[in-house]
Formats: sequence, structure tokens, C-alpha cells
Amino acid sequence: MAEIVQQRIENRIPELEQLERVGLFSKKEVKSMLKRATALEYKLHRLIITKVDFIAYIQYEINVLELIKKRRSRIGYQFKREEIEFSIISRINSIFRRATTKWKDDVQLWLSHIAFCKKWNTKVQLGKVFSSMLAIHPEKPALWIMAAKSELEDRNSSESARHLFLRALRFHPESKKVYQEYFRMELLHAEKLRKQQKELAQAEIDMGEYEFSPEIMSGKLAEVVYRDATGKIQGADFILSLLTIAAIFDFTKELQDTIIQDLQSKYTDDSLTWDFMAKRELEATVGEELQSAKGRASDIARREERCCQVYEEGLNSLNTEAMWACYVSFCLERFKRKTNVQQLKEKRQERLLAVLQRAHDSSLLKEDFYKNWLQVLLSSGDSEQTAAVAMAATQRYRQSVDVWCLALQTMVHLGSGATGKLFQDALTHVNPKLSLPLWQLQVEWSMTSQSPEETEALFQRGLLSVVPAVSMEIKEKYLDWSYRAGGYKKARKTFTSLHESRPFSKAFFTRMIQMEKDQVTPKMSNLRDFYERALREFGSTDDDLWLEYIREELGPSGHPENCGKIHWRAMKLLEGESVERFTAQYTLLQTGHI
Repeated sequence: MAEIVQQRIENRIPELEQLERVGLFSKKEVKSMLKRATALEYKLHRLIITKVDFIAYIQYEINVLELIKKRRSRIGYQFKREEIEFSIISRINSIFRRATTKWKDDVQLWLSHIAFCKKWNTKVQLGKVFSSMLAIHPEKPALWIMAAKSELEDRNSSESARHLFLRALRFHPESKKVYQEYFRMELLHAEKLRKQQKELAQAEIDMGEYEFSPEIMSGKLAEVVYRDATGKIQGADFILSLLTIAAIFDFTKELQDTIIQDLQSKYTDDSLTWDFMAKRELEATVGEELQSAKGRASDIARREERCCQVYEEGLNSLNTEAMWACYVSFCLERFKRKTNVQQLKEKRQERLLAVLQRAHDSSLLKEDFYKNWLQVLLSSGDSEQTAAVAMAATQRYRQSVDVWCLALQTMVHLGSGATGKLFQDALTHVNPKLSLPLWQLQVEWSMTSQSPEETEALFQRGLLSVVPAVSMEIKEKYLDWSYRAGGYKKARKTFTSLHESRPFSKAFFTRMIQMEKDQVTPKMSNLRDFYERALREFGSTDDDLWLEYIREELGPSGHPENCGKIHWRAMKLLEGESVERFTAQYTLLQTGHI
């Protein structure tokens, strides 16, 4: 082992001598670097080596490279790169290879090597790293795509990128992402050729017998990829993703028309097709004669009507929840668009409400859209219709907590007299384990809208819940309400009545402690009682609670001599990492650092 380490260290001597000779590092710094490198090399030759050792070595060498770069810039010396930087880069690549050979499955390690090669522009090594990585991880499509993009962008080689994509498709013949990126690559290649031809034509350079292929420049290779992809992968969403890519390029009109024809002929039973065809009606340009705001608004209204006609046609042949969702989403998006033309705004609102009502009548309106519907109705001021829709939503989605909360918030906003009964209905239908938001909403409503007696009765019912989260929340709310409604005495009475009613949250005790502290003359005996009760519940896990107790005893009303006993009890009860945290914080407290 020592001989290998010594050989590697001796291989560094030429570069270190150059660093010292050209003035980038001093003699003392070179000696320090040699000592540090020796220690790092020995770590890599132990019987048990870890990945951390390799990463530390690599990071050290990269830091040296960065420092050399800064010092070159400072003194203006740009020579001897081959003897200095190239040697260090070669060594880092060697360490990366040793690491990836040992930990082949660590993709992040491979990616770190790739990032290093890209940053320091080692293109030959980059290709080798990608080849080795893909040989070990051919099952990951993202790595194939990354390698192909690197060939195209870093090495400007469309042929190599194409070759990698074809190899990727042998392993992943039905990968949407691979086909999408392959399709994009062919279009980028065609665009590059078109730019080259244009630049050569402008420069009037004679290319001799060489000719640019019109088929390739028009995107025919991309069309071949499209045909192959759609033959293996079905679905309107996939075709639309390819169409979106094609639309980025200005020479793909024929290809886009082909894709749209396939979409219309093969996928009329998919709501995405109808959604796309409807929204295409918005793409028509505004004529020159429509320069006024009113004229543009009128034209937009006509185009939106044409979109709706397409959606209606789609609903005639495909009356599904997904189809209605597309239609409602479109109407909602148009309604939210700002316009200064009141007539257009009213038309959009009228259309949205009508579509929502029809979707609801068909029992095909998604849960999410009821919130939008109620918001629109509330803004219109139609209280009766708003209440009806809120109730209808709860009838349709009886077990949905979100729908019940939405309906209840709406009824509270409207000041409905049936709100109390609606809360009871909600708790009856919803799974008790999910009912916490309903209890929180009911408590807030009761505290502001009901008498103290009714609110107290509600808290008593909540305390009986078998769901721990509900029971703990109710105790906290009950304590807070008691303090606001009846002051400290009522809060203390409530706390006393609940202190044996498990389960508890830590906040239940800390709030009572804070209430005591807020009194004009807080009693230390009461604070000790509250802390002791809290520690019975959380003393084995909560180190912060012990520290707070000790701080109280160190305060003006406490007895510092009790701190030793509290510390002893804490060390006896705390478990695991809590002991270490408590010890560290207690030491800082003793030395006055916290």
C-alpha cells in the first residue's frame, strides 16, 4: 500500500514544482498540499474505504483547481496549463473512475463525474463516462436522454445523438419521454441545417457538389420518428405532446397538419382531443379593422362562442366527467381573464354559471369545481342560489371533508340559520378520523355566533371524540376560549377539569403556563405544578420542556437550587438523541451562552 501511495505522490511533484516556480503557490503552501494529498491517498488505500473518502479527495482537488484559476486571474499568468491543470483534471477523473467502479449503482456519483467533465470541458472523457454509465444503467431512460443531449449540445454531433436515441429505444421501446426528446432532436437538427444553408447563401459561398437535403430540412426525419412513436404508443395526450414540440419550430406546418389529422381521426373518444380542437378557435388573429377595445372584445366573444360550439359537439358524442371538466375549465379560465368591457365580463359569467349548472344536473361535475361555482355566485350576490348549490354539493359528495367545509363556510358567510344542523349532518357523514377541519370550523363559528352555554356544550361534545387529533385540538381551543370568556380563573378551572383527560398535546400545557406568566403576580407554585404535569406526559422525549423548567427556576421567582434535581431527573428520563441535545443545551445555559 505504501509503495502505491508513494508512487502517486511522486507523480505530483512536477506539477507542484511548476506551481511554485511560476509563483502561483509558495513553498510553504506546496508542502501543505503535499501533506494533505498524502493523507487523502492513504485513506483510499485502507482495508475499509468509504464513499465519503473519495468525495473528500475529489472535492479537495477541485478546490485546488478553483484556487489556481483565481490566482492566475490575479497575477495575469496563463501559461503551463498542460503541466498544471491538465494533470490535476486527469487525476480527478482517475479518482472518479475508481469510485464509480466500486459503487456502480450510485447514479449521483456518475452524474457528479459528468458535471465535472462539463465544467472543465473534457469532452473526450465526458463521452467515456456516459458510455460506462449507460452500460451499467441502461434501464434509466433519463440517462440516455442526458447522453444524447450532451452529444448534440456539447459536441455538436447530431449523428451521435441519433445513434444514442436509437439505442435507448431498444431498451425502452415504449418510453414517451425518449420518443419526445428524439422527435425534438430531429427538429433541432433540421433547424440547424436550415440556418447553415441560409448563412451560406447570404455569404454567397459555393458548396460545389454538396447539397442540403430538402426532406431533412423540412422535418421528414422527425415525421419518421412520429410515425414510429405513434405506432407503439397510443393516446391523445402523447400525440398532443409531440404537436406541442413541433409547434415550436416555424417550418413544421405540414407536420403539424398531419398530427392534427391523426388526432381527429383516431382519438375522437378522448376529451383532450376536443379540448385541443376547441381552444384552436382562439388562435385566429384579430383583423386590422378591430383595433378598438369594443371591436376586439366583440371578436374575442365570437371566438369564445366558436370554442363553446366545439365543446358542445364533443359533449354530444362524449358525455363524460372528463369532457365536462375540460369545458368547465375553459369557461372558468376565460371568466378569470381581466377585461374592461363589462358586456364581455357578464357574458363570460353567464356562460360559466350555465355550464356549471348543466354539469351538476348531469351528475358529472368534479368536486373541485364547486368551490369556483360558489365563489362566482357569492360575487354575484345571489344568496338563495349560492345556498342551494352549497347544499347540492354536500348531497353529491357526502363523505368529502373539503366539500362539507366549503358548504359550511358558505352558509356561515350567508348567515344561514341552518348552519348548526348542517354541522351535525357533516359530522354524521364524514369519516371521524378526517373530521378535524369540521370541528375547527364549528368551534370558530360557535365562538362568534352562539351563546357561551352552547359553545361550552360543543366543547364538551368534542372532548368525547375517540379521534386523538380532534380531542387534543378541542382541549386547546377550550382552554383558549375559557381564558378569553372568563379570564384566568375560568381557564384554571377548565385546565383542572381536563388535566387527566388524555390524550394531550404539549401546547395544552404551554398555553396554561403562558397564561400564568401573563398574570400580574404569577405564582411559582402554579408554574411548577403545570410543568410537572406536562413532564409526566412528555418528559421522556421533550428536552426543550426540561430546559424551560430549569429557566423558570433560574428566574427571579424560582429556586436555583432545584435545577440540579431537575437536571438529574431529565437525564434519567430522556431517551436517545434527546439526551445529547439536552446535555449540550444545559451546558450552554450554565455558561451563559443562551
